[in-house]
Amino acid sequence: MTRRKVPGDYQQTIRALSDRIVLAQTPIRVLDAVKWDDSVRQGFLKHKGKSMPEVNRAYYDSRPLAFDSAEKKLEFQNIERDITRQLGQFNPVGQIMRRMCKEYRMVIRMLEARGTSDFGLISQELYGAASDAFHAGDPTLADLGLMLSDYLNNIADRGDLKDEPKTLTAKEAVALLQSRLSAVFGEGDDTIRVFESDGIVADAAAGADYIKIRADAMFNERDVRALEVHEGLVHVGTTLNGLNQPICTFLAKGPPSSTVTQEGLAILMEVIAFASYPTRLRKLTNRTRAIHMAEEGADFLEVYHFYREQGYGMEESYGSASRVFRGSVPDGLPFTKDLSYLKGFILIYNYIQLAVRKGKLEQIPLLFCGKTTLEDTRTLRQLVDEGLVVPPKYLPAQFRDLNALSAWMCFSNFLNHLSLDRIEADYANIL
Repeated sequence: MTRRKVPGDYQQTIRALSDRIVLAQTPIRVLDAVKWDDSVRQGFLKHKGKSMPEVNRAYYDSRPLAFDSAEKKLEFQNIERDITRQLGQFNPVGQIMRRMCKEYRMVIRMLEARGTSDFGLISQELYGAASDAFHAGDPTLADLGLMLSDYLNNIADRGDLKDEPKTLTAKEAVALLQSRLSAVFGEGDDTIRVFESDGIVADAAAGADYIKIRADAMFNERDVRALEVHEGLVHVGTTLNGLNQPICTFLAKGPPSSTVTQEGLAILMEVIAFASYPTRLRKLTNRTRAIHMAEEGADFLEVYHFYREQGYGMEESYGSASRVFRGSVPDGLPFTKDLSYLKGFILIYNYIQLAVRKGKLEQIPLLFCGKTTLEDTRTLRQLVDEGLVVPPKYLPAQFRDLNALSAWMCFSNFLNHLSLDRIEADYANIL
């Protein structure tokens, strides 16, 4: 396709507006604003998990946001107004940037509502709800969680699927992960750094150009492989691709709508790189089931006991239940961000399947241009053709060479037409 020449002043206008969005969102840190302090955990464990965590509206009021929310909402409104004034109502890149401004304003409204029922309602607007259907007449996310749990239960007692013991210390995991990522991204100062950290709750967390590993966590080789593809190749890789954008700099930063795409790509990468495993999948399905329980009225203790019944210890069950209610209160609506993993996987898988069916393979790698959203991929294709967006610099091998992925999706498209119920009946005598 011939690249159209775009005037320099037009590029400068887009770059200036894009930079304003990037700057405006800098102090908005959703997970920092909604997390519960360690004192809440200690109080819960002190009471042996018998009483609710001590979190209410006043708890959040005592932990003010890192910005003035009224001023920040006005700032995004002004940027949105200037986008329309300078680019017009229907300009494609302008429409993406305006939607981002609206989304960030909604994020601020959600954070203002911490500890109230509005928090959970706005969370559902941003990240979705477990009761959402994928398409008319299709199963919901909650249905998917239950179905996957049933499949996992069927293989749970097999001795050959037990996890390998976690014998790698954080220091050893850092060294192994750094060597693997350096082989992909290079060893310069401007690529991915891996280091130990004391200040995180999860085993690992990705930043713009780094991955932090919790200093007291233990790992096995499969854990490191999952971190390599999930945090490294997808989360940090897409950030670096976004930072590599000369004009559409907003692609380095992701509002909630990009979280679904990001986590979906990350889980898909785990699957096609053979880095996923039943215990990992169980963790994702449990998150979906726990959020659905809270949407249906379950409180913190009920979700906590759900995890205990799954065989998790007190501390791990508290950690998993607190993910569901962070930003909310222990008997309130859930924070639904953790639906992004399974929801994103299904949406991304369907998109790639359809792209292969329609012969539009060139659109698949564009998902890695930065913190993209599925609804923008058609526009991204146009922006690449115009030279406003550069193709991804870092791309996992599975997306650099689409031969194997295309072959898989061609078979998958056909297999979707077969009836599993009929197959199960026919195979009853041989399985």
